[in-house]
Formats: sequence, C-alpha cells, structure tokens
Amino acid sequence: MTNLFNDPRKFRDEFLSGFLAAYSDRVVGVEGSYGVMRADGPPVGRVAVLIGGGSGHYPTRCGFVGPGLADIAVVGNTFVSPPSQQILRCTRAVNGGHGVIYLYGNYAGDRLNFDMAASEAESEGIAIRQVVGCDDVASAPKGSEADRRGIAGDFFLFKIAGAAAESGRDLEGVAEAAQRANAGSRSFGVAFSGCTLPGAREPLFVVKPGQMEVGLGIHGEPGVDTSQMGAADDVADLLVHKVLDSAPTDSGGRVAVLLNSLGRTNGEELFVLYRKIKELLDGAGLQTHHVIVDCLTSSLDMAGCSLSLLWLDDDLARLYDMPASAPAYVHHLVGGAR
Repeated sequence: MTNLFNDPRKFRDEFLSGFLAAYSDRVVGVEGSYGVMRADGPPVGRVAVLIGGGSGHYPTRCGFVGPGLADIAVVGNTFVSPPSQQILRCTRAVNGGHGVIYLYGNYAGDRLNFDMAASEAESEGIAIRQVVGCDDVASAPKGSEADRRGIAGDFFLFKIAGAAAESGRDLEGVAEAAQRANAGSRSFGVAFSGCTLPGAREPLFVVKPGQMEVGLGIHGEPGVDTSQMGAADDVADLLVHKVLDSAPTDSGGRVAVLLNSLGRTNGEELFVLYRKIKELLDGAGLQTHHVIVDCLTSSLDMAGCSLSLLWLDDDLARLYDMPASAPAYVHHLVGGAR
C-alpha cells in the first residue's frame, strides 16, 4: 500500500516539491513543465541530456539529474507520460546550442509525446536525437528487440549518454554511444506483490501466496506468466538464465550489472540473490566490470526485483567508468573489474 499522500491528485506535485526542497543546492524546477534541471543551468559548449517519463519510479528519473548523468528530467503523472508541451519547455530550458538528446522507455504514450516535442523543437532550430530504451526481454522475443519495454536497464542509457556528453562528443556521437548501450542491455524481472496507486484501495494486480509474477512491467502490469515462488537461489537462476538466453549476438564477455529492487524488496534480500547471480555469471564466463545492487527503478510499493546486464565494449566501459554525481547515484570508480 502507498500510505503517505494527501490529495492523490497532487501526489506528483508534492513529491517533486519535496525533492526540490531536499536537493535545492543541486537541482531546480522548470516553471510550467514538471521539470528538474541541474542547478548550474543548461550545459555550456556541449550536448544536453534530457530524460523523462511517468512518476512512480523514483529514483528514476529526477534522481539521476547531475554531472555525468542527465541535465534535466521531465516527470509525468504516476505511470503516465509527460505531455509534449512540458517536454518542449524542458527542451528549451536545457538547450545550450549543441543539441538535445531524449532518453526514455519504450511506451506508446512516451513515444508519441516525445516525438511531438522533438518535431516542434526542431522547427525552432533545436537539434534533437532520441534513443528509446527497450531492455525488457519478457516483452518481445529475439528478433523483435525494438518492440521491448524499457525497464531498469534504461539507467545504462542515462549513464552512457551523460558520460559521452560530458566528454564533449557531438550530438551524433552521444546518440551513437547511447544506441550501443541500448543494443547491449537486457533485463528481466519478477514481482512478489502488485503496486497500489496513491488513494487506491486495491493493488493493480494481486500475487497469490507462494507464487510470483514472472516478466513483470513497471507500470502496474502483471507478469507475462505466473510461477511458484522458489528459494532465493531459484529466483537468481531464473533471472540469470532469462537474461543470458537473450544475450546480444557477438556480445563479448564483460558486463555491467544492475540488480534492482522494485521498491519494497530490501537490500539484504538483494544481496542474498546477488551471491548466487555472481556465481552463475562467473560460470557463464562473464566478467562483472561494475555492479550495482540497489533500487534504481521502483514501481511505487511493489515487492520484486529485476536483473539488468549491459554488455560492454572498450568504449562503453570507459564511459561507464566516468564519474557521476546525482541525488540518487554517485560513482567514483575509474576502471577495474569487480
């Protein structure tokens, strides 16, 4: 149950108001847009990185606004795409004259609204490129990767594009790096309970005791299948094999790893899972270049988790290792597998 709210219709407004108050030294709001921008203003002399989508997923997306990540995030209502005019206002606010890259998940509403904003921005002389996250292997089969949803693996796009922009690559170069990250990202998740919208009396779906939803979405969709709940090692085995079965062709043996909580599954549980995941990845001959075990993409109060892997080439590894500092993510590691 989502317990802490006032008027459910103002949940997004009050969440963003509190976020901006908490991190007022690092981020500022963009008037009339539900946008969150770096406090030091639009980038000077480089590409701007704009990320967006519905709320209900903190820390994505506004939690990733900062050096080495996004320059601005535009936040829609809970599980709803931001309107095109809000995206456009944020585009204008963040444009420093070197173009803007849009990064968001593959959902019909987001695609429609970001496309409309891009068209209008380009008519005003702002160069736009878009990379649409599609890492969820449960939502479309091999050969139809472009039809997949974007879930926690979208973080990889934010990190790679942010690093590419900070390092001075032009708009085409930033988009190309983000596209490679997208092509190399795979995710799969499971849910142990549904999530409840603020003010709702019932969750969007119910998981029976002793079962779990397999191949879940992050907008209150149930999984593509229902399975018996196993021990932690069984869940780890399922996550790893589903992701590896859909590995990119000629992907190499080095991966960045994100084991993500969907909101209510705690850190200790995730580490129980990760001990087995690491064993399985080692057994598959994969080198874990960098590991995150945390909640980076939630679905309100859902219990569950997802595993995301990003297969790295040398250039992506260098970009992934670059420093980043945002309210929800700080990275100082430079190089080295672990």
